[in-house]
Amino acid sequence: MAEEHMETLLKKNYHENCPGCKVEQMKQLRRGFPLWELCTVWIVVLCTALPISSLFPFLYFMIGDFKIAQKEEDIGFYAGFVGCSFMLGRAFTSVAWGMVADRYGRKPVILLGTGSVVIFNTLFGLSLNFWMAIITRFCLGSFNGLLGPIKAYAMEIFRDEYQALALSAVSTAWGIGLIIGPAMGGFLAQPAEKYPNIFSKESIFGKFPYFLPCFVISLFALGVTIISLWIPETLHNHKFDDASHDDSYEALEAASHDPDFDGKAGRDEGSSLLKNWPLISSIIVYCIFSLHDMAYTEIFSLWANSPKRYGGLGYTTSEVGSVLAISGFGLLVFQLSLYSYLERLLGPIKVTRFAAALAIPLLSSYPLIAKLSGFTLSLVLNCASVAKNVLSVSVITGLFILQNQAVKQHQRGAANGIAMTAMSIFKAIGPAAAGVLFSWSEKRQDAAFLPGTQMIFFILNVILAIGVASTFKPFLAEAK
Repeated sequence: MAEEHMETLLKKNYHENCPGCKVEQMKQLRRGFPLWELCTVWIVVLCTALPISSLFPFLYFMIGDFKIAQKEEDIGFYAGFVGCSFMLGRAFTSVAWGMVADRYGRKPVILLGTGSVVIFNTLFGLSLNFWMAIITRFCLGSFNGLLGPIKAYAMEIFRDEYQALALSAVSTAWGIGLIIGPAMGGFLAQPAEKYPNIFSKESIFGKFPYFLPCFVISLFALGVTIISLWIPETLHNHKFDDASHDDSYEALEAASHDPDFDGKAGRDEGSSLLKNWPLISSIIVYCIFSLHDMAYTEIFSLWANSPKRYGGLGYTTSEVGSVLAISGFGLLVFQLSLYSYLERLLGPIKVTRFAAALAIPLLSSYPLIAKLSGFTLSLVLNCASVAKNVLSVSVITGLFILQNQAVKQHQRGAANGIAMTAMSIFKAIGPAAAGVLFSWSEKRQDAAFLPGTQMIFFILNVILAIGVASTFKPFLAEAK
């Protein structure tokens, strides 16, 4: 009886001009699978993830064409600055964009983020010199602050039973973007040389050999920006001035679970995000795994492209692109079919812990995979790559869920902004550190302890082990 009364009360107390209340009302009335919302979240996240790592396959050649490096050995030094400039830009602005999303809404920040990809990613492909590349990548990262707000949006646009699937879609699209981005960069860079029958050297794609992958990604971002004009806003815009008159959906819903609930106290309590240990602990663990994932992304391509005599695979950029494309498809199938079931069965912490632990023996096998050849090498490598990316994205999805469960709606944008800032700093370190360590490991072919690339995969496993250890109590706390 009490539940029926509360349901009636909820129905009567939506604020007429509040977009957040309209979304809550829509969720109450909706039945069936939210396919449109899932697809929208998926393409927005994919849009912001594609440009992050799409430059890695051609960055070495791009820096060489700028003629800024005095020696060939110096190319990696300058490439590191371009590679990390995006993450530095995002680190400076992510908290600000999260606060904007909490104050003015998720939708404006999402539109600004997708629009920035159209502008600055296109300009990066048209870079005339090293400094133009640095500035356009930095601006792309600075204005592309939508990953935090889109996670908050995903929690708010879906009914409770689909929230794990929603955040799974965020991390899946993010992981696939980091996989397909380099694949696109490898296949589409220098088109006048690779596909002379289609692209002439006198065309814009011949004069700017790295413009085509950027142009394709920018076209996709333009389409996503247009689609995003029709997404609903989820932030509530009505006031919470008086707890006794707070008849909002959020307050009423909380009251249905807690008879002693006070609307104003509920909003003020835990207002300091830095004192929210469930949030902060999940962000720290998130940073550890993000550092590992970014380092792995760069090392995998370097390892696959390096010659057999150095412990690599001797693959071409096209062959690496094929492996990454297969990994992306396998990741998509897993996340959309199995992750939600595993999260309901085990919970986000156990999924994160088990996935990270399973990745350790898998990474240890990579130096052994390099000793294979022919079809066996191709089969085993593709299986290992799919498994590694599935495990990595499962880890990140579990941490997304923990972060968003640790705060209330009016803090989600800022909370995700803090997470993005911290993660961006660690991801800015990843490419530079990975390149230096990989170069050092290749010079240790005759070392007695972990020779060659065995050392770099051992270091990656050390980071993973630290991450696994941090998922246990009392360090990682779950919101009650």
